[in-house]
Amino acid sequence: MRLMDTPLVQTRMDSPLGWLRLSHADGRLVSLDFLAAKQPGFLSIPLRALGHEWLCKPLLDYFTDGHRPIALPLDLRGTDFQRRVWQALLQIPPGQTRSYGQLARQLGSSAQAVGNACRANPCPLVVPCHRVLAKQGLGGYCGQTQGEQLQIKRWLLRHEGVGLDWV
Repeated sequence: MRLMDTPLVQTRMDSPLGWLRLSHADGRLVSLDFLAAKQPGFLSIPLRALGHEWLCKPLLDYFTDGHRPIALPLDLRGTDFQRRVWQALLQIPPGQTRSYGQLARQLGSSAQAVGNACRANPCPLVVPCHRVLAKQGLGGYCGQTQGEQLQIKRWLLRHEGVGLDWV
């Protein structure tokens, strides 16, 4: 059976950023969504009973220590170019940033194409697109350039020790 044909399981996890919805299949994270509020359809069952410690523990460890990388098995579904960008993002250590332009030069592409791949990232936080900044300013996060998503990006960068006095 191909992994993409395996049904997705959704787990909800509370975090300092609010509820996270983690979609996974065959022991691999497929997507992570920031939920604005408690969503119907998710049961509050202890994670130990569900057997999802493998999924939640690396995230809990990161929320305890922002310098700790989040190591989870991933099933990143996207175009070849998007997957190349996401692999480059995984190489940026916690507490460090890159610009869209730096990644574009590294990948032989344009900053806009890198930004589009970051916007399409199915696992923000785990695939750390929050570590990618505009030449001047934060840039966007999860497809937004203002509002709640940018507050999440700021929180993540500060949690990792990135000084944001200029923003």
